[in-house]
Amino acid sequence: MMRAARYYGKEDVRIEDTPRPQLSSGQILIKPSHVGICGTDLHEYIAGPTFAPVEPHAITRETIPIGMGHEFSGTVLEVGPDVPNPEKFQEGQKCAIQPTIFCQSCGACRNGVENACANGGFIGLSGGGGGLSEAVAVPWDAVLPLPDNVDLDTGALVEPLSVAWHAVSASPLLDIGAQNASVLVLGGGPIGLAVVQVLVAHGTKKIIMSEIAAQRQAFAREFGAHHVLAPNVYDVVGVSRELCRGEGPDIVFDCAGVPASFESACKAIKARGTVVNVAIWEKPVSFNPNSLVFNEGKYVGVLGYQRKDFVEVIKAIADGRLQPNKMITRKIALDDLVEKGILALIKEKDRHVKILVDMEMT
Repeated sequence: MMRAARYYGKEDVRIEDTPRPQLSSGQILIKPSHVGICGTDLHEYIAGPTFAPVEPHAITRETIPIGMGHEFSGTVLEVGPDVPNPEKFQEGQKCAIQPTIFCQSCGACRNGVENACANGGFIGLSGGGGGLSEAVAVPWDAVLPLPDNVDLDTGALVEPLSVAWHAVSASPLLDIGAQNASVLVLGGGPIGLAVVQVLVAHGTKKIIMSEIAAQRQAFAREFGAHHVLAPNVYDVVGVSRELCRGEGPDIVFDCAGVPASFESACKAIKARGTVVNVAIWEKPVSFNPNSLVFNEGKYVGVLGYQRKDFVEVIKAIADGRLQPNKMITRKIALDDLVEKGILALIKEKDRHVKILVDMEMT
């Protein structure tokens, strides 16, 4: 048996004993080290189950209660049978885990867009165990070794940074030339701040952040935003246009996912500019397409990440282009997950970027 955090439903997360996983063909047993608490985890706690399956998941066949934790790093405990090139994985090896679950057979998977798999999910949200446990069995290709100069706490940040890397890669930033591009980021939560860091890593000319909370404004400046606007003080659309030669930003990343940010994003972009939707929306919004049509604007939706995003993020951390450790605002023990982790992020969200569960802490 082992200890793990398990999700039972709304406001019901339990730290309990659960069977230790057995390795199946093609799996590697991981000892989780550090685990980030994601906004998705908070939504599940406040109002779920949403992602967590109440009917057998199409791939894992599991239902709640399920293991939690999808943003995690760890070390290799054991390599199972039928793992290709098993010599690449050594006991004790540091790694980040890409938690994507996909079917490999739907249209999206066949077309190389497995992050949009019709049957997909995530380890730690959809079954298959989770990082908030003493051990978890994962597919071999979910294991990405970390270089010697990347610590395990930093390794837990690879997952949210990969969301940001994927979003920036899907934008026209590199086509424009980052050194020539002006960008507006709406929402200074963990993903918005990660987008800022990825833009900095690419050498983006002008980065504007819109965020209402003072502490998150400070985080945005610290992470490299050139201009930070409080939307309750400034006309974000008007000021961002002024900051971009009166034309508006080339790209707007909507990481807020509220009606006001949607409207601002569509109005702020320059002619033939691009809105990149990074947020997951809780409710539908009304939309007049003319806000894009009259500007010949583009609207791009992005979802999660792919393996290549993890690879690039790990490279960028290793060579110093990304230095994300200031995102870590607290480390807690597994037993404190609810009180000092989930509830702290709900009640004190403006004070924190990432709270990590340190699985070695008691």
